[in-house]
Amino acid sequence: MVADEKVLALQVEKPEDLNQEDLARFALDMFHRIIVHYTLWFTEVEHQFGVPKALEIMKVAKKNSYNIQMNRLAKVLGFEMKDGIPKPLLDMPKEALINLINNLGVNWLANDGVWFQAVENTRDMYDAKRCNDSCWTRFAPFETWSIKQFLGLPEQAGMEGMKKALRFRMYARINVQSIIDEGPNSIVFQMNDCRVQSARKRQGLEDYPCKSAGLVEYRMFGETIDSRIRCECVGCPPDTHPEEWFCAWRFSIPEGA
Repeated sequence: MVADEKVLALQVEKPEDLNQEDLARFALDMFHRIIVHYTLWFTEVEHQFGVPKALEIMKVAKKNSYNIQMNRLAKVLGFEMKDGIPKPLLDMPKEALINLINNLGVNWLANDGVWFQAVENTRDMYDAKRCNDSCWTRFAPFETWSIKQFLGLPEQAGMEGMKKALRFRMYARINVQSIIDEGPNSIVFQMNDCRVQSARKRQGLEDYPCKSAGLVEYRMFGETIDSRIRCECVGCPPDTHPEEWFCAWRFSIPEGA
């Protein structure tokens, strides 16, 4: 019996009746509810007011939510906060902190795969791919906005802002990528080693045809960094590609833009 079914099968009237293990499971379930509720709030605000306004509102909600929740957790769990950051993170060796962010990147990708497979297994590959592509229409501008906020990039960040932002993406922690300068207003971004595609290659499978998602993802990423940036697909599966990269994208700012 899986954990969730085990809890549901218990004959209890209230959380206080749970044993230590099931209380811990219940606490984790409440964390999950908070995450989902936060996301649902954002999607509804986006539906009502559009993405730019929703991100503006999220900036306020994120700050207030973080302060409330982290300060309460610090008090309950007994760790110190310093300048808005849990002190245990500040006390970690730099190498351990980098290892943490690398593993957060892996967890993000694993979570993406879990959702894809859940839809594929209950529906089919077509529906999973459709959901995946649509998800990128929301995650790409959100991640770009998040990076711009973190780095303090200007509204029109230009190609230098684009290059810097690409290095702060979740993907940058788990894939091997490179940036080739073609001039002051043009770069080619290459995904030299893709964790997903490399795994498929090791299993003797064909490349996953991710071009439809990439066209949405990279175009919206570029436009959110700087509305003048245009994106062109150099190649992406199911396109044929050289051994040195799985996909490549050209970002440029047209003359006079």
